[in-house]
Amino acid sequence: MSTGPGAASAPAPDGHDDPTGTPRTPRKTSMFASLKVRNYRLFFLGQVVSNIGTWMQRIAQDWLVLSLTGSSAAVGITTALQFLPMLLFGLYGGVLVDRWRKRTTLLFTQSAMALSALALAVLTLSGQVQVWHVYVAAFAMGLATVLDNPARQSFVAELVGRDQLQNAVSLNSANFQSARLVGPAVAGVMITGVGTGWAFLANGLSFVAPLTCLVLMRARDLHAVRRTPRGKGQLREGLHYVAGRPELIWTIVLVGFIGTFGFNFPVFLSAFADDVFHAGAGAYSLFNTLMAVGSLAGALLAARRGTARLRVLIAAALGFGALEIVASAAPGLWLFALLMVPIGVFSMTVNVTANTSIQMSTDPAMRGRVMALYMMVFLGGSPIGAPIVGWITDAYGARAGFAAGGAVAASAALVIGLVLARVGNLRLSVGWHRGHPQVRFVPRDRQEALAPVA
Repeated sequence: MSTGPGAASAPAPDGHDDPTGTPRTPRKTSMFASLKVRNYRLFFLGQVVSNIGTWMQRIAQDWLVLSLTGSSAAVGITTALQFLPMLLFGLYGGVLVDRWRKRTTLLFTQSAMALSALALAVLTLSGQVQVWHVYVAAFAMGLATVLDNPARQSFVAELVGRDQLQNAVSLNSANFQSARLVGPAVAGVMITGVGTGWAFLANGLSFVAPLTCLVLMRARDLHAVRRTPRGKGQLREGLHYVAGRPELIWTIVLVGFIGTFGFNFPVFLSAFADDVFHAGAGAYSLFNTLMAVGSLAGALLAARRGTARLRVLIAAALGFGALEIVASAAPGLWLFALLMVPIGVFSMTVNVTANTSIQMSTDPAMRGRVMALYMMVFLGGSPIGAPIVGWITDAYGARAGFAAGGAVAASAALVIGLVLARVGNLRLSVGWHRGHPQVRFVPRDRQEALAPVA
């Protein structure tokens, strides 16, 4: 077990700090508490601008590839190239992030992303762009992400400290989801009005905001984290560290199943819009917008919780899978569309709770490697799962594909919840509380004075 200054045991599924049953008092916090920290406020403001630019680039990039080739497969290749570096080098990126100063790393990665976007803007605006240019730019963005993602995720703890970590992670998610509502709309207007090249230019210039905010931060206000010295076997050390901690490995496994099979929304939602409801691109846009609204609400609700409980993660994952199964049977377009809101809420609850619980359970010296593994599993699962659920959708229909994704997510949550309960020496308690039925996990050695269910 780690004895580092930031090490902590993960919360058990019943919300206790440890398997002995020591009760933890739930803590509520102000929804925007982390914004009182100057360094985090700067980080948040920089990300507001950059995230909008990122969403603009995503839309413009896909549209440009489709315009140049007329091929959806080419769009898929572009997406795969952007995720491929994370699959290939993600763990090595985590090793480097643990060695280097995270603010310096972010200055480097954000600059590299800006240069990639600006190069693509120049090629597009000059009329010289070819599809292989876009492929190279997507791969370059992916390479920068190998370092940027774990550095950005783990840097949050240095900005706000342990006590406000969940609030800060939740606000980051809210930030990203807000940009998801604004960025595509702005990109659509810009592409229609002046062309894709200007959208790439806007994204490249948007990196000025986070770079400026990183420079303006006060180094003395950061929560110091011991950096890992250069040495052999550090990648293997990180894997052994995760493997020896059930609260980490099983959380990552759960997120892997959900990310691989349950989060393939481009496959599911486009199939429902086109094949089930025959409503076209407008319905697809509506589904994505309502899911973004739900995700934003889920992130803000998570920001109010002062702790990251594994029982919340398991319950949210179960709810997420169940809602996907229910939505797969929705008879009408509007009922299906409305269900996108709670699906967004539950998906973001899974995302934020898993992210926070992993960071809080990890020694700061290991955080880069652990977050790299987490992001590799979370982001890298979609390219593997998408062809599988796509085949199910093509062979058996959109409803079967969506239901299958939900069933895998719910089953994984149930099995892993029982595994974590066994590891934590917990048992299932069924009884009555204040006139209502109650089902929860309690320590095996605790004698509950609950009347049995009649």
